[in-house]
Amino acid sequence: MNRKSLLVAAVATLASVASFAGEADPAGQYAEPVQSVKSRAEVLNELAAFKQSGVNPWSIRYNPLAVARSTQDREQVRAGYLADRERVSAMGAEDSGSAYLSQQAGRSVPANTLAGSPAANQF
Repeated sequence: MNRKSLLVAAVATLASVASFAGEADPAGQYAEPVQSVKSRAEVLNELAAFKQSGVNPWSIRYNPLAVARSTQDREQVRAGYLADRERVSAMGAEDSGSAYLSQQAGRSVPANTLAGSPAANQF
């Protein structure tokens, strides 16, 4: 009798679980409907162009630097580095550039006040 009651309880449990089965996402909150902006032909054309290009960014042999070309010559890069060297050094300092930025406050364009009134209009 004990065996029969366990069997009946197991069957009843399985039946009750199956009766509560429903949609995987009944509210549709995880699968938002999306309106496509491209036609099927446009997508297929893009896929064909991608395959024809021979460049696969997911490949283990993908090397974007093999075809990269600089837009500046050596002197332009050197001049840019020398111009920004002081700023980069200050921003990497222990205070993360706070002292440098406080010295540069007069040189910069005043920023908009986003979280309150400007200091001149407070009193």
